[in-house]
Amino acid sequence: MTLRESLGLTQKQIADAVGVTDQTVSNWERGVHVPRLTLRQTVKLCEITKRTVEDLADLFEPETEKGFK
Repeated sequence: MTLRESLGLTQKQIADAVGVTDQTVSNWERGVHVPRLTLRQTVKLCEITKRTVEDLADLFEPETEKGFK
């Protein structure tokens, strides 16, 4: 079960909140693409998922890519 599903949200609800298409959300969930969001979009994603930026980073970034390079 995805985070979105556990919150009872649809892909369209996430997409509308962040300003992307529901296909983009689907691609994130399937690991086809990693989110490339503006700061405002990131804040919206945090608000709708009730997660911190750090929580979302754990979902979308492989362990080896965390931190500054």
